[in-house]
Amino acid sequence: MNILNAQKAVDIWINEHGVRYFDELTNMAMLTEEVGEVARIIARRYGEQSEKETDKNKDLGDELADVLFVVLCLANQTKVDLQEAFEKNLKKKTQRDHDRHHNNEKLK
Repeated sequence: MNILNAQKAVDIWINEHGVRYFDELTNMAMLTEEVGEVARIIARRYGEQSEKETDKNKDLGDELADVLFVVLCLANQTKVDLQEAFEKNLKKKTQRDHDRHHNNEKLK
């Protein structure tokens, strides 16, 4: 599924199951919450914090998908074609950062 199709799928889901989109500020708060859940898993599973027994069954992929879902909601609400924006962003990063990263001694 490409990003445009993902945006359409989220819109269909919202209209069939979610009644309507939450407002943009609510979705921004929800995005922050979901990113926090991802951060908690990463910090405990891959970082130096110990993982609580209750966190061991948390699914990182599911939490990342929650983040993506809210991002897609925000894109739909604000009329952003995320497919186009991502492709443009990737091109910008490729042009700007190719040599910078290859020449970064910290990455060797």
